[in-house]
Amino acid sequence: MGKKLPYTPKSKIAGWIRRGWTQSRERAKVVKEAGYRCSKCNKKQSRAKGKEVKIEVHHIDKINWENVIRIIREEVLDKPQEVLCYECHKEETKKQVAEAKAKKIEANHES
Repeated sequence: MGKKLPYTPKSKIAGWIRRGWTQSRERAKVVKEAGYRCSKCNKKQSRAKGKEVKIEVHHIDKINWENVIRIIREEVLDKPQEVLCYECHKEETKKQVAEAKAKKIEANHES
């Protein structure tokens, strides 16, 4: 195994996204609405031994994964960070949320 990179590789970010998507409520809703069936051949999902059928959710409009990964890197991983205890982090987050709400209200009044 090679040396660890000093940054998170694309494959790891893609894995995070994939795991989040497979457990999302949006995905579960689409699968349920389809009756757990393939929309092309109508096969039903099954976990019965010897009769396993997996179903997947396919995005009709292609997703630009390079762009998604770039945004996660820029907006999450590469943003300036600091280490805080739980309580200080909670307090700082409250301040950020309040500031964002104030900016949104101000922008709405200017429109």
